[in-house]
Amino acid sequence: MKRLRFIDAFVVIWAIAGAYGVRFGFMDIDRPIPRDVDYFLLSAILILSWWLMLEFWGTREAKVLGTGSEEYKRVIAASAWLFGFVAVVSYALRIDTARGFVGLAFPSGALGLLVARWLVRQHLGVDRKHGRSTSRVLIIGSLNSAAHLVRSLRSQPSAGYSPAAAHLPGVSVDASQSALLGVPLTGTASDVPSILSVIERTEVDAVAISDGALLSPENLRKLGWELAARDIGMILAPALTDVAGPRIHTQPVAGLPLIHVSTPKLTGGKKVAKRAFDVVGAGLLTLAMSPLFVFLACLVKTTSPGPVFYSQERVGLRGTTFRMLKFRSMKVNADSELIKLLAAQGSNHTPLFKVENDPRITPVGRFLRKYSLDELPQLLNVLGGSMSLVGPRPQREGEVALYDDAATRRLYVSPGMSGLWQVSGRSNLSWEESIRLDLYYVENWSLMGDAVILFKTFKAVFAGHGAY
Repeated sequence: MKRLRFIDAFVVIWAIAGAYGVRFGFMDIDRPIPRDVDYFLLSAILILSWWLMLEFWGTREAKVLGTGSEEYKRVIAASAWLFGFVAVVSYALRIDTARGFVGLAFPSGALGLLVARWLVRQHLGVDRKHGRSTSRVLIIGSLNSAAHLVRSLRSQPSAGYSPAAAHLPGVSVDASQSALLGVPLTGTASDVPSILSVIERTEVDAVAISDGALLSPENLRKLGWELAARDIGMILAPALTDVAGPRIHTQPVAGLPLIHVSTPKLTGGKKVAKRAFDVVGAGLLTLAMSPLFVFLACLVKTTSPGPVFYSQERVGLRGTTFRMLKFRSMKVNADSELIKLLAAQGSNHTPLFKVENDPRITPVGRFLRKYSLDELPQLLNVLGGSMSLVGPRPQREGEVALYDDAATRRLYVSPGMSGLWQVSGRSNLSWEESIRLDLYYVENWSLMGDAVILFKTFKAVFAGHGAY
């Protein structure tokens, strides 16, 4: 926290001092500066106010550091409110504040803060993966909910929560259950003094209360008081899986915090915004990469017999079919050998038709696939409307025929050139992991999420891992 305060101070001073120097000159002391505003004093006030706004807006709270977008949102909100207040005061009091000074300080400072926070987050993520800078958590709930919460917290160490122990009120526990969770396990007691005794023995920093905790409202309230007195965090973990923050709204009713979960809908303005994002993005990428298109087309044509492009029927939005384009990376008539190869590796009954060490791929095709260059012609599919820049990858009819009810929800949005599972492991992921990520995307779509996935796509592609 002290390090973050120092970094924020450095960035804010850099932004304000830089804006002052650019607007009024660094070394030219003879250059006239407007006297109706003392810009040196204004700069000092802005530096202190900005630094305090970041503190008051909760941008340095441990619960928002390391994961999620809330930290970045608070940084932007604190900065925008400060400069909005400066603009209102200047207008109301008719103070002629130099627009160039404010116009440089705000965007450069906000961007600098975001970059600095991102760098700190990378360092913090490394620390947390090695077990440092984490909060030890005691989980209270039923066996199944505790096991799920342990797995979830361990799957994302960057969040900073390390499961230290679990307590199952009203349940007699044994060694096999403790082995199942992978943490020390206690049970039976559901009164507050007994739970506090468990907390003291485990020396935790926070308590996560999950589904099946079997605590009365009175005991839950008393436990909250006792935890607050001991400066121990209290976390309520409802049995909601893969639901992102924008869909969750809390409404207090009669002293109860009711959690509303909105239904995801890609209609109306959201649908228009996504389509506009696709058309503009695909159009710019096509223009920028047109020389690369020509080079790759010549490379494919001159290194193996057959056409430059390969098209295959895939299943898209709401089960409609379309022809997906790719640069050809296999020998001609490769599709006729697919079933035999899948059967040989024992994956012909799973809805993910991927062949490892595929003998049908040409030498140039192997290079194209490693860096996903064979997928570039799908920009034309995006412009035509059959695909999106971001979405679940389109699959063959044979794969879709093996879908269960959950997997069918992949078809609720347009298929994409890239998707959440492509930037989370590509073909190294199992079908279960891939479908969970695709469903998370379908349930929690946002335009900002699409932009983040595209940004991560470049990193995943250049790494060249996990593509068959």
